[in-house]
Amino acid sequence: MRCKALSVAMVLAGLCAAFSAHAVTPHEIFQASTLNQILQRGTLIVGMEVEYYPFEYADPKGNPMGFDVDLAKLIAQELGVQIEIKDIEWTGLIPALQSGKVDMVISGMTRTLARAKTVSFTEPYFVTGLCALLSVKKAADIQSVDQLNAPERVLAVKTGTTGDLVATKRFPKATINRFKDETACVREVVTGRADAFFYDQISIAKHHEQNKETTRALLKPFTYEPFAMAIRKGDADFLNWLNIFLDTIKGDGRYDELYQKHLGEIIKQ
Repeated sequence: MRCKALSVAMVLAGLCAAFSAHAVTPHEIFQASTLNQILQRGTLIVGMEVEYYPFEYADPKGNPMGFDVDLAKLIAQELGVQIEIKDIEWTGLIPALQSGKVDMVISGMTRTLARAKTVSFTEPYFVTGLCALLSVKKAADIQSVDQLNAPERVLAVKTGTTGDLVATKRFPKATINRFKDETACVREVVTGRADAFFYDQISIAKHHEQNKETTRALLKPFTYEPFAMAIRKGDADFLNWLNIFLDTIKGDGRYDELYQKHLGEIIKQ
């Protein structure tokens, strides 16, 4: 019996030794991290949908520009690498990140519990909230977003956005029409085919300014929308570096420079 117990103990000891010999070291974890891959490659690949003014949009020559674009360039500068921006349709951004086509996503993406199941988020770099663009023709009587939860109301939302998610949960009695792009949603409200379009405060203010005769805007946010950068799950080294980066630029004034350049005048309005 004692010999048998001794043999079992020896086998267990051997297994433990084998496990220890193959345990992943911190160095090996870093070697496999996105941060190290970016440094070795010499290029940071960022995914964003380049049609979300003023965060990411194209100049007359088709070059991406905006708050998120400059933020991405600043990250690449601090890493000492080149920047490559991939313009990807909104619903394809997280799949592109998960498949390794991009290193990260910076695209005015709200950090939510549902999205955090599949990607990791940094600390927020901008906070806003959903507001409503209302049709003068169809929703002249609306004074509060809660009034939109009624069978006769029609809501336009961009597919896959938090506006889409919130509309589904908060306005179940209304008819919800989903569109692939922001412009189509605005058109529905302007023409009176929809009562309202839900989007962030800055965008709603801009769309109302461009369509004053046909729209009204409820600019008091009715949700909390923290924009954050998304990376692949399990990459603690890259996540830590990005959070330190955000703390650094907020402390040395570079974040305020970006804010004033792209958002200052819009927020002021």
